[in-house]
Amino acid sequence: MKQVYAGKTKNVYQLENGNYLLQFKDDVTGEDGRIDPGANSVLGELAGKGRASLRMSKYFFELLREKGIATHYVAANLDERTMEVRPAETFGAGLEIVVRFKAYGSFLRRYGRYVQEFQPLDSLVEITLKDDERSDPPLNDETLVQLRLMKPEEVTRVKDLARQVAQIVREDLGSRGLDLVDIKFEFGRVNGEIVVIDDISGDNMRVFRDGQQLLPLDLSSIVTGQ
Repeated sequence: MKQVYAGKTKNVYQLENGNYLLQFKDDVTGEDGRIDPGANSVLGELAGKGRASLRMSKYFFELLREKGIATHYVAANLDERTMEVRPAETFGAGLEIVVRFKAYGSFLRRYGRYVQEFQPLDSLVEITLKDDERSDPPLNDETLVQLRLMKPEEVTRVKDLARQVAQIVREDLGSRGLDLVDIKFEFGRVNGEIVVIDDISGDNMRVFRDGQQLLPLDLSSIVTGQ
């Protein structure tokens, strides 16, 4: 098994069967000493966070499977903190697709002159480069096409799919009394089909309960009951 990538929250290995293995780490992202799933810097380690993120990803990927939505997910091993996935072709070096239900985080910092914190947003989709060095610059539809990162029909498909998946996650969390403020996805092509890739965990969503943001461990515990 060969390691091919070391990320902020996961390591990636290539398997002999052609699939990949994602190993979830206990590292958390944040800034100014505060855990923040939207941040680009590793804040430190939180014991048990990797396994909690994997449990949550397993839960949501299997929920999407039940809903008939294609993903790269194959199976998960909770004891080893690993998830087997199908190989996927990314758009360029990778894009992040953010669905926002309320104004918060970087969106509020950018547009605070025109929007109030937690102001409702209608499943607003933003697409950014996956580029920590440049602070994940946002891209409009025309830029995506002219940079040849996506075809026009792929932009439309990814946005529609992101909204659909975000709504599924939002409804599931809402049934538990939780409020999904925003969520970040990655998509790729598997055998020519655009599918959900990476993970779906507390590492890439902001969720509140009674006005307080939940930490990844607490969120996973509520969602998975473990």
